[in-house]
Amino acid sequence: MLRALTSIRAFRWAAGGAVVVALLFGIAAGVGGFTFVYARGASYLTNDPRACANCHVMDDWYAGWAKSSHHAVAVCNDCHTPPGLVRKYWVKARNGYHHSTAFTLGGFHEPIRISAANHAVTEAACRHCHGELASAIEGPHAGGADISCTRCHDSVGHLSGD
Repeated sequence: MLRALTSIRAFRWAAGGAVVVALLFGIAAGVGGFTFVYARGASYLTNDPRACANCHVMDDWYAGWAKSSHHAVAVCNDCHTPPGLVRKYWVKARNGYHHSTAFTLGGFHEPIRISAANHAVTEAACRHCHGELASAIEGPHAGGADISCTRCHDSVGHLSGD
């Protein structure tokens, strides 16, 4: 009798646990699926700059890029993600998480500002494409604080104004 009662309790715990796991999976899949569809999540896996303007907060940045000299030679990922598949998608995933949280909960500055980590990625991209020029400029300024390309060229990739 005690053995049967123990078996029934174990079955109930297992069934209850399975229901909880199924509910959690269902909620995660539902919320994730809705968010992925609503936010056009698959577009972020591409190299298409229009994906960066899925949110209205990026409209001015996208329009500025479309008017800039970089429009002909670089897309968003060229300047805002590091080289290499794993590093690129790690940055995209990290930014996607932070952006979706900030935009959903309203915790972001307008106009949107680049984070220190993303600024470092962009700075490295500037130096990758314009390394010879950057080295020539740093020569006369050697010995001082680190020189940032975007300190003087903050609107090169995203022209502002008309």
